[in-house]
Amino acid sequence: MLLLASASPARRRLLEQAAIPHRVQVSGVDEEAIGAADPSELVRLLAQAKAQAVVDTLEPGEAIPVLGCDSLLEFAGEVFGKPADPEEAIRRWQRMAGGWGELHTGHCLLQSTGTGAGTGRPKPGVIRLETVTTRVQFAALTTSEIEAYVATGEPLQCAGGFALEGMGGQVVERIEGCFSNVIGLSLPLLRRWLA
Repeated sequence: MLLLASASPARRRLLEQAAIPHRVQVSGVDEEAIGAADPSELVRLLAQAKAQAVVDTLEPGEAIPVLGCDSLLEFAGEVFGKPADPEEAIRRWQRMAGGWGELHTGHCLLQSTGTGAGTGRPKPGVIRLETVTTRVQFAALTTSEIEAYVATGEPLQCAGGFALEGMGGQVVERIEGCFSNVIGLSLPLLRRWLA
């Protein structure tokens, strides 16, 4: 059993489709309080903070692997999380259309073991921490196509403003690297970690 420290429905679906038994516990981490200049490092720090926050809530003696993940899109030197509103999503898409971006997903797997000295709380044992980066080429979209996609509401729910597994699959031309990483977590990486 895996404990997913994420509210992402896309990550849950990936685990379900891969038949990886899991349950979900949202971390409640304040993402704005964590910073790093390098997007690859930032998603690693966020993933680790989410996993650690969930490990800290486990009962003494509860040993379960906890997976934290976080994704960001890097485009032309800028970092894009979820757009704040439709206007921001349209502006981003006007820049991204026809270009390449890098989708970074930080992964952190903590295996709690026993209890920390004097704390009575589980302590992390095995710690695995890695960022997987996938290059994404976006379709050259017209203004009306961008507005129609943003009007679906889907871009407001996703890092980078698109969901490859949803309607956003139509606005992505090509992917170089791990497909599932763009959806929310790298299944090949997780398979290696859980083996």
